[in-house]
Amino acid sequence: MADIETKKVLRMTFETADGGSMSMSLNDPREDVTGAEIEAVMHTVITKNIFQSSGGDLIAKKDAKIIDTTTNDMYNP
Repeated sequence: MADIETKKVLRMTFETADGGSMSMSLNDPREDVTGAEIEAVMHTVITKNIFQSSGGDLIAKKDAKIIDTTTNDMYNP
């Protein structure tokens, strides 16, 4: 019988100073999280310069999405 695992991740993507992208993922976001809350967090990350990437500072919000993944482990010795 297959083992089934379901995972939910919030992925936030930012533009970096060199024109590239950097993403960060948070496991198990709240079920009732809103787009406005996510945008506010992303704004804080940028304005407070909380993280830096190999491409430099994070300068803009690019994307945010909640990703649901279901994995069916069909063989587990």
